[in-house]
Amino acid sequence: MAREGKNNRTGRAEREEVELIEKLVAINRVAKVVKGGKRFGFSAIVVVGDGKGRVGHGTGKAREVPEAIQKATEKAKRHMIRIPLREGRTLHHDITASYGAGKVHLRAAVPGTGIIAGGPMRAVFEVLGVQDIVSKSIGTSNPHNMVRATLKALQLINAPRQVAARRGKKIGEIVGRRAQGEV
Repeated sequence: MAREGKNNRTGRAEREEVELIEKLVAINRVAKVVKGGKRFGFSAIVVVGDGKGRVGHGTGKAREVPEAIQKATEKAKRHMIRIPLREGRTLHHDITASYGAGKVHLRAAVPGTGIIAGGPMRAVFEVLGVQDIVSKSIGTSNPHNMVRATLKALQLINAPRQVAARRGKKIGEIVGRRAQGEV
């Protein structure tokens, strides 16, 4: 009996992995000069998400591209975080964050806007499940820093439930004030 339960749990975990969306953000080729010439290596950045509010990113290095991508994907799956989304399609509020020289500004958008974002930021929003967002990247175009700045901004998002719990109020009071434009 205990064995069946263990297999069922393993089976569920395997099914969850199949449902994850993986996006390759960037591949970089690096060369090491040695006595016989050059040795090439590859690094990859991958973002992984379930399309329902969970996202993670990872980097991997290897001598071959597929191995680098596989390492990055495994690391991304291990480091997934949950992000609260409004109506499962956009952010609860606007946010700005930076990582290194990269600065990102994320704005919630009305239905039908779509994902207005470039390169690495777009990949993060697609795997996260965000459907409507306006974003701007300021400073660097380095994909490592853009992905990290985007995830840092997303971690700073506060859902109305979290704010209400922190202030000791009801969710209706918090959301109602936002709708009236008082906050």
